[in-house]
Formats: sequence, C-alpha cells, structure tokens
Amino acid sequence: MLINMKDLLKVAYENKFAVGSFNVANSEFVKVVITAAEEQNSPAIMQIHPNEIDLVTDGFIAYVREAASKSKVPFVIHLDHGATIKDITRSIRNGYTSVMMDASHLPFEENIAATKEAVELAHLVDVSVEGELGTIGSNEGSSEGGADEILYTNPEEAAIFVEQTGIDTLAVAVGTSHGIYPQSKDHSIKIDRLKQIHEKVKIPLVLHGGSDNPDEEIREAVKHGIAKINLSTDMKRAFYNQLRATLDANPNAYEPDQLMPEATKAATELVKKKMDLFGSTGKASLYKLGEI
Repeated sequence: MLINMKDLLKVAYENKFAVGSFNVANSEFVKVVITAAEEQNSPAIMQIHPNEIDLVTDGFIAYVREAASKSKVPFVIHLDHGATIKDITRSIRNGYTSVMMDASHLPFEENIAATKEAVELAHLVDVSVEGELGTIGSNEGSSEGGADEILYTNPEEAAIFVEQTGIDTLAVAVGTSHGIYPQSKDHSIKIDRLKQIHEKVKIPLVLHGGSDNPDEEIREAVKHGIAKINLSTDMKRAFYNQLRATLDANPNAYEPDQLMPEATKAATELVKKKMDLFGSTGKASLYKLGEI
C-alpha cells in the first residue's frame, strides 16, 4: 500500500507511535525495509536523499514504487532534505508521495517563503510536505548534510512557521545529528524543548538523526509529538559491518548470493528492533485503505 505522509502520520500521531523513515539507496535496503515492515506488520517510510538519487538515478524510484505498492502494509516514498524547488519537482515527477523542503539554512522569512512554494506545488498533486526549522547537526561519516552547530527550534517561531507554510510535518532541531556521534559530543534529545514545541504545534513532528540515541530518549520523544524518526546510519552500519565480516571470511567469494544475505539479514533485524522501539510494530492494521 502506497500513501502520502499526511495520511501515514495522522494515524501515528493520534495513536502516539512513530514511523521509521529509512534511507534506501540500493535494492538491498529496499528489501531490508519491506521485509522488516511486513514481518513486524508495521507502517514504514523509504526515503532517498538528493545525493542518493544522483547515485541510483531517477529510474530507481519506479522499482521502489512497484515494491511498496505490492506490499500489504502502508508505505511512503519520501524525499529526504530536498533543498530546492528543482529537487521537489524532480521528486514529484518520479512518483514520490512525500517531499521535504529543507530551507532551514535560510533566514526565517526566506525559509517560510521557500517552504510555502513547495507546499503549494506538492499539494496540487496530493504529495505531502515536510519542512524544517532550526538546524540538525552533522557528524563525520554522514553525507546528508547538517550544521556544525545545532540551532535549536524556537517553539514560538515553529507555530508561525507551520501556520504560514501549510506544511504537513515539521522536522525539529532538539539536539540530534546525522551520522555517528563522537563520544565527546552531547547528542541528548532536549525533551523540555520538544514539549514546548509540541504544545505550540499541532501537527506530527519529525526527529532527524535518530541513530545512536539511547532507547529511553527515543521512547520519551515519541510521547511528545514525534511521529516520524529518520534512521540511516544504524541500518547502514549493521549492513556494511556484516558485509565486511563476510568478505573477510570468504576472500574468494564474489557472487551477490554469497555475500549479501547475511548483511541483509543483519540490517533487517536492526530495523525490526527499531520498529519495536518506535512503537510501530503491529500498527499496520490501524490503516484502512478505504478510510484514508
């Protein structure tokens, strides 16, 4: 089942669970997310960053759409961190059901203007829009971008931003970063700030940089409006660590069916655990296609 983000997160927001949004930049990761979602009876989001679509090319989205459409659980195909209207247009034409307009690096009024333009375009074709206010941090090893220093989301500005742009979901900066955290870096989720934002903003909130945070923080964040959690590093790390181990143990192997299965299994188990953590396991049954 393929739906848009607004419909997917409405159910999650009302029932106080979060849906995992996983970066897929090859067919193995598509298999990982779909297998995990079906085994856990969980809704899920497959997202692709502009850097990743440049790698896999536009035709890859047709494959992702076909795979998601055939599944019995709800899926969204989402543009992660689109930075321009060109990114938005390209994604709509490719068949994404949701897009992110990330103009968070711009001054407040310019962020509003750019995001509003994306909303007006996407909503014409029933594609939902995620905006971002504040800046997500970036750690070594991530190609997703981010800021050297986190600019936390202002709750009062968040309310204005949502009202003036008409976005469906809001990514908030509450302490997390993309990539793997160095031990010296404070990456704790600022729950008090999240509570303040949740009080002001009555749409689903999004947590970027969901890898490496303690489970207790993630569970607490879901209680206060977080309905979508982006996860890339943890899944990729599980996959490639196992792939490296398989290659080391089988130096003469070169066929994909010799090398990929164990890596795919490792990543799938990781994603299933995240679905349990986010509270989405078993929640696919809450979605009724005829009622959306």
